[in-house]
Amino acid sequence: MEEFVVLVNPEDEILGLMEKQQAHINGLLHRAFSVFLFNGKGEMLLQKRAQGKYHSPNQWTNAVCSHPRENETYLDGAKRRIKEELGIETELSEKFSFIYKADVGNGLWEHELDHVFVGNYEAGFNLNPQEVEEVRFISMKDLDQEMIESPENFTEWFKIILEEYKHHF
Repeated sequence: MEEFVVLVNPEDEILGLMEKQQAHINGLLHRAFSVFLFNGKGEMLLQKRAQGKYHSPNQWTNAVCSHPRENETYLDGAKRRIKEELGIETELSEKFSFIYKADVGNGLWEHELDHVFVGNYEAGFNLNPQEVEEVRFISMKDLDQEMIESPENFTEWFKIILEEYKHHF
């Protein structure tokens, strides 16, 4: 099944739809969301993208990143994807939005108006193996150290979104 993204201008006004991979080839601005999940110790959940992903496979990133569908709110899209990828449900609150553009390799670009959500989660996961290889919680201190020592292990957009997140909190 083809997936489409919602193309927008910087004011989030809809310009149309485009097949997801084509939008990433063309580097066109589209709607997206990112979810940060934390446990009771304040550790951040990371997911390792599945080996079969068409870009950035086997790289660590935040809990969930994806795109709302046509006529779907950012929040509803975020809740749908945490269920589809991690097999969980949890409350989310939107913290901020911003625009970024990242080269993700192989002639593909993420150019997104990204709405960032935060939630807490403590229980088990039911991972979708087509999306997620594994998950783990990590302290912010250890995450910062890993990103310095092995930046190639993390998605390009996560590096950008994490810095933006730190500016807001």
